[in-house]
Amino acid sequence: MAQDVDFFFDFISPYTYLADTQLQAIQKRTGARIRRWPMHLLKLMKRVGNVPTTVICANKMKYAGQDMGRWVSQYGVPFQMNPHLFGGDQSLSLRGALVAQEQGQETAEAYDRAIFSAFWVDAVDVNERGRLQACLDAAGLDGRKLLEAADGTRYEELLEKNTELAAERGVFGSPTFIVGEDMFFGNDRLEFLERRLRG
Repeated sequence: MAQDVDFFFDFISPYTYLADTQLQAIQKRTGARIRRWPMHLLKLMKRVGNVPTTVICANKMKYAGQDMGRWVSQYGVPFQMNPHLFGGDQSLSLRGALVAQEQGQETAEAYDRAIFSAFWVDAVDVNERGRLQACLDAAGLDGRKLLEAADGTRYEELLEKNTELAAERGVFGSPTFIVGEDMFFGNDRLEFLERRLRG
């Protein structure tokens, strides 16, 4: 019987991008269903009393750069640090993910791939609506319509609900995967996640 995996994520996390590159293969090997829950990571962290330690600890930031390089090599995926993330608000991309979900699984998956690539492959200035729209258009989606829909207050409210739900379920960072009562946090816990799915 296929098991459900609740995947709580924010595009702003490079480790979440790395984990996302592996999920399709895990699904194929285990038959799991991935249920995606976009959430606002920084608001979640504030809500639960967590802090992004790579920002406040220079030594950890330096280590994280080396560590991400190891995972990029391990997975054989493209990766580029994005200098445009700090000081901006990337919630439009999260609201857009919610719009895409309502248009079906195929649209949602294409949207997420395009946005993760914009953040961590092409280092796009994701604070600029026009740049986001161009990335979505290049992925075969109607970027203008998706992002215009994402401006609706309903999607802002839904994003807030997802973020609150994440807090209620014990989530404190991204990526987080929940199967039943078992939680797995981080790209480096995918092996344990797959073991759980295999029983």
